[in-house]
Amino acid sequence: MRLSRYFLPVLKETPAEAQIASHRLMLRAGMIKQASAGIYSWLPLGFKVLKKIEAIVHEEQIRAGHIPMLMPTLQSADLWRESGRYDDYGEEMLRITDRHGRDMLYGPTNEELITDIFRTHINSYKDLPLTLYHIQWKFRDEIRPRFGVMRGREFYMKDGYNFDIDRDAAIHAYNRHMVSYLRTYERMGLKAIPMRADSGPIGGDDTHEFLVLAETGESEVFYDSAILDLTLGERKVNYDDRAECAAIVKEWTTPYARTDETHDESAYAQVPEARRKSSRGIEVGQIFYFGTKYSEPMGATVTNDKGARVPVHMGSHGIGVSRLAGAIIEASHDENGIIWPEGVTPFHCGIVNLKQGDAEADGACAKLYKALCDKGLEPLYDDREERAGAKFATMDLIGLPWRITVGPRGLKNGVVELTCRRTGESEDLTPEAAVARVAEIYAPHGPSPTPHWEPMAKSSFHTWL
Repeated sequence: MRLSRYFLPVLKETPAEAQIASHRLMLRAGMIKQASAGIYSWLPLGFKVLKKIEAIVHEEQIRAGHIPMLMPTLQSADLWRESGRYDDYGEEMLRITDRHGRDMLYGPTNEELITDIFRTHINSYKDLPLTLYHIQWKFRDEIRPRFGVMRGREFYMKDGYNFDIDRDAAIHAYNRHMVSYLRTYERMGLKAIPMRADSGPIGGDDTHEFLVLAETGESEVFYDSAILDLTLGERKVNYDDRAECAAIVKEWTTPYARTDETHDESAYAQVPEARRKSSRGIEVGQIFYFGTKYSEPMGATVTNDKGARVPVHMGSHGIGVSRLAGAIIEASHDENGIIWPEGVTPFHCGIVNLKQGDAEADGACAKLYKALCDKGLEPLYDDREERAGAKFATMDLIGLPWRITVGPRGLKNGVVELTCRRTGESEDLTPEAAVARVAEIYAPHGPSPTPHWEPMAKSSFHTWL
């Protein structure tokens, strides 16, 4: 993309309403624009990041054997009355009456709707296990929406739901989700810590939140610093292997890590003093096992191997896709702007032409642009008639991880300058070597191949998108 043809409404001044780094930088970088309190339009740069995050979530869910679908934003109140949550959920639920006088709601979550889908189509234990998920806009009518996309009213979220014949099978689904989430966050350049948490209005006794450490986090957290050394890396995981998934979960949940709601001082005191840490954390996901909380009142049952009807065991599992855009910025920025991890950057590399209009510089930039595109990369070429300082400031603000600077002086020596946004370090390379280096950097961040194994359902599976 040539910047002269792109819509990138960057702001020089920080809007008065922006209180935290992610809100400030998303507005200044032209990623979002407020439509009304807690509701935002995602402008082209922000939309690209949102879709990068969504793609990673899809890939890791499918890798774990989960099946994508799509449910509507509006739901019937009757389903929520069946579960008993319609009156209990509180004022955060946006309630609507349609022209026929039917009570509707803008879904804050989808346990009731997915349970209704399940009970309509699944009757036998032979169709289990089954995990369905979707990524959809949600709405919760926050009393004080603030912090931009971090605490908005409308948000984009992945929520998944598992259906299993008994508790043991459902706990495997829980473990499978924890492992898939750990891999998802790592691919986004985040260290997200699973912490024992409170289940809130979802319900259930088993639940973990995933929190990214940041000064602006809404939760106080307590943890054993040993957990920061854990990583999945390139480890291959067989998601059908219950023992393997359980072992990874044990590895990540044995070190003490809890939110303030579940903090246990006596257990925390057992952690060596040097490793006892407290901080603020941003919640970016949560997983729940709640057994038959919804299946019993809503009649979601199957026939077991003895011919008896039994309620299925369920869990739900969410990732805040739009919130992650803000969380990544909170964890990765400096005084000059955003620093995108390679896995989610909107453009792989920026090209800065120091002398726009100079035939040699223009030609070199055009060749770099084409060479990067031929490698399957997306460069952003700043071809505007602007001074060099303004071009560098824009690139720093929008946070592209790598920048290639092209100027007459370097071209006389046959080189361009490749700069790392995170470290600020630069090196002079030939244009061909710069392209090869950028391609090499991004090789590990390409999309995962679509898994060839069957998902957890026994039935056939369509390839998503």
